[in-house]
Amino acid sequence: MLGCHHTVEEPKDLNFHVTDSLLKSLIIDTVQDAKAISEITLTGSIAPDENKIVKVFPMVSGIVEDVHVQLGDVVSKGQTLAIMRSAEMAGYNKDYISAAADLRSAKRAYESEQEMYKSGLASQKDMEDAQSDYEKAQAESKRVAAVMQINIGVGGGYEIKAPISGFVIEKNVNNSTQVRADNSENLFTIADLSSVYVLINVYESDISSVKVGDNVKITTLSYPDKVFNGKVDKIDNMLDPDTKVIHARVKIDNPGNLLKPDMFASIRIKATSGETLPVINTGTIVFDNDKNYVLVVDGKAHVSIKEITIAKKVENRAYISNGVKPGDLIVASRQVYLYESLKDQ
Repeated sequence: MLGCHHTVEEPKDLNFHVTDSLLKSLIIDTVQDAKAISEITLTGSIAPDENKIVKVFPMVSGIVEDVHVQLGDVVSKGQTLAIMRSAEMAGYNKDYISAAADLRSAKRAYESEQEMYKSGLASQKDMEDAQSDYEKAQAESKRVAAVMQINIGVGGGYEIKAPISGFVIEKNVNNSTQVRADNSENLFTIADLSSVYVLINVYESDISSVKVGDNVKITTLSYPDKVFNGKVDKIDNMLDPDTKVIHARVKIDNPGNLLKPDMFASIRIKATSGETLPVINTGTIVFDNDKNYVLVVDGKAHVSIKEITIAKKVENRAYISNGVKPGDLIVASRQVYLYESLKDQ
């Protein structure tokens, strides 16, 4: 009679183990200690650089005959903006012609007196008087020439020229406009937009969070996919009584003159708080059942799951208020696989 033999199997170890070789194949990050950074989203507008704006005033009175540019036009330095018919300019032209004629006459008289003095036909006083008249004519000619250089004329008219290259951002004149030299209103305003200001509306609740030197990212409705980078370089001290905001200013380069005055802008400011928190890369975090976890390396080939509390996120950085401390080592690759393997143990 054959007996029944029962084979007793040894229980298998179903627990997952992190081996030394597996650990060496993983990327390990160190938890850093950093000042917490918050990101504030505000609105603002584009404004010309006040140091690159020139207001154009007429130097003479007259009537505008021909306006060559319109609001928003691009102009070059020296380009004619408008032409005026001016009685003053006609007077300057007359003075210029008369001064040139007087200079030629005085020069001939002086040269003649010099020859006569050498021949003994004129006294030294006569020669000195002729020399004095010639020097006075030279001085008058230079004065009139300087006036003409300031007041550029063409065909008896007066040319208003652009003092710098840029955009016409203000125009207060049309054809047949009567202009007075003592009028306080400028005819044109030219702005060089190679660099511009971004004026940020900072509300009272955010004033303490925005500081000079904070990094900003700027986008506009016209170019939503293009980001302009800069730093806050000035913060006003006065609250606007109408809008209840203060203005922070950012100066940025404007390649291709894409940004125009009064464009709406959306601004993201990275502001540093006084709080110091552990910071990790968001790519190391495992999200499961509405909670956040990281895998902490503790000793040789020992990995454990730690639940963390995220205080704030800024781009790819997460600031942790609970769960890890600076100097902790955390797994930064294949962490989801390790988490699924370890979570039920």
